[in-house]
Amino acid sequence: MTAKWEFVLCDALAKVHPVRDPRPVSAETRFQAFLGEPASFQLAYRPPLEAKFRDARPLQVRVEGPAADLVAVASVDLVPCTFVALPGHDDGYEFDEPGLYPDVLRPVPNGEAPVRFGSWSALWFDVTTAGPARAGVHELTIVVTAPDGSELHRAAVTVEITGIELPPLDIVSSHWMHLDSLADHYGVEVFSEEHWTIVERFMASAAEMGATSLLAPVWTPPLDTAVDTYRTVVQLIDITRTDDGYAFGFDRLRRWLEVCRRTGITGVEVAHLFTQWGAKATPGIVVDGERAFGWDVPATDGRYRELLEALLPSLQAVLDEEWDRDHVVFHISDEPSGEDGLATYLAAKAVVADLLKGWTVVDALSEHSFYTSGAVEVPVVATDHVEPFLAERPERLWVYYCVSQDRDVANRFIGMPSARNRAIGHQLFAAGVDGFLHWGFNFWYTQYSIRRVNPFADTSAGGAFPSGDPFIVYPGPDGTPWPSLRHRVFAQAMWDHRALQAVRTTHGNTAALDLVDPDRTLHFNRPVLDPTHYYTTRQHITTALTTPKQ
Repeated sequence: MTAKWEFVLCDALAKVHPVRDPRPVSAETRFQAFLGEPASFQLAYRPPLEAKFRDARPLQVRVEGPAADLVAVASVDLVPCTFVALPGHDDGYEFDEPGLYPDVLRPVPNGEAPVRFGSWSALWFDVTTAGPARAGVHELTIVVTAPDGSELHRAAVTVEITGIELPPLDIVSSHWMHLDSLADHYGVEVFSEEHWTIVERFMASAAEMGATSLLAPVWTPPLDTAVDTYRTVVQLIDITRTDDGYAFGFDRLRRWLEVCRRTGITGVEVAHLFTQWGAKATPGIVVDGERAFGWDVPATDGRYRELLEALLPSLQAVLDEEWDRDHVVFHISDEPSGEDGLATYLAAKAVVADLLKGWTVVDALSEHSFYTSGAVEVPVVATDHVEPFLAERPERLWVYYCVSQDRDVANRFIGMPSARNRAIGHQLFAAGVDGFLHWGFNFWYTQYSIRRVNPFADTSAGGAFPSGDPFIVYPGPDGTPWPSLRHRVFAQAMWDHRALQAVRTTHGNTAALDLVDPDRTLHFNRPVLDPTHYYTTRQHITTALTTPKQ
């Protein structure tokens, strides 16, 4: 079993394709991280072409060295991708045809490395320390052995944990975690103790990825739902009718906020007040255990206004008691568009405008007219439509990308190179925007939530979206989230932003921009796709942070 095994050390931005020779780590790349940030790398391996059936037994992997206890190991597993890229996509894709591609990071605490005949596989290594006592340069040795105990490979890896604690992310990093998806996939009762345990684990995973804000389902969010259909109810607020109007119970909301505190989530987004793509109807709100609002109740129905006159002040009182309102946002409707869209959006907004005074209202949109008309105060703009907003800058501006942002801009589709995912950290900093939003942290349904999917078998919402757009985390066994390559790389992008914040504090904004955009040519439609750029830039950032200000 020792003949002609191949091993290649790769950086964290490489994607090890099963039948393509992997890109080895470059001479310029140093594995470096700040306190609390994983320093990540990969080891690609392929069995000999003449391997026998018995040679497909798992290999054993161990890490040697004084810092071995800081290392976590995962197998980079393949997932099927039937819809990899939209027709007419740009050249910035690594894969564009249906196939099996690397994405899932499956933990291997027992050190087993799976073997696939005639195929490259990869292991992912995270080296992390939160405390300065373990900071420094660590020499690690990765040892791979055959099942019979014979040694196949030794790889020496140098990892530097810089003893610098970075400031918290100073922009909003919003990701929509779908609680119904968790309950439906794991087959647990909504808001049972088992469900709450799963919610907390996935919330912690979102925070680990760099999320600072999550969508709070005070009522079931009216998102990605076919007209006249409803998703599993995940309403945090109890609503009952009384002789005097309505009464509310906020115990579940308070518990949600406590879980946010424990996991490090600092922002709260109240679910949208009206339906998606036009704000024509009301959410499927449950009163006295039965649905009382929904597609059959227009946005401007007086009964809805009556509910909100009672509900919103009570909700806001709880939020003021529990949270800093500077870190709370409300939404009217997601992605309004067109002339009719503007009219219906404004009509819906008029229903609640007086009830939201003093609170931040944020909505995703693509059309500049929705901002210039005054309809949306804090726009969340698609990165391929943001240039007019940057030219006529709102006081506060967020950006987002999703399925339609497939050309020229950063995104995190499985078919894209990891550098295109990591680019967003530099771009957000260079543009000086206030927030980033993505809709799909764990959307494990087909488009419009018609049916559930197994995310290990369907990565494109039933063929509706490019693989990877609907989710960035996988449902591991027993309610445990398994990250993806894209989850880890997006986290690196947020760490990049935090590191640049630290440079800005120490040396000024111009010095920070000079590190990532010396020619001032970095725009949202020009992500840097050279992976070496992100490693050399990080070295320059580290040098700046360890060099006293002149």
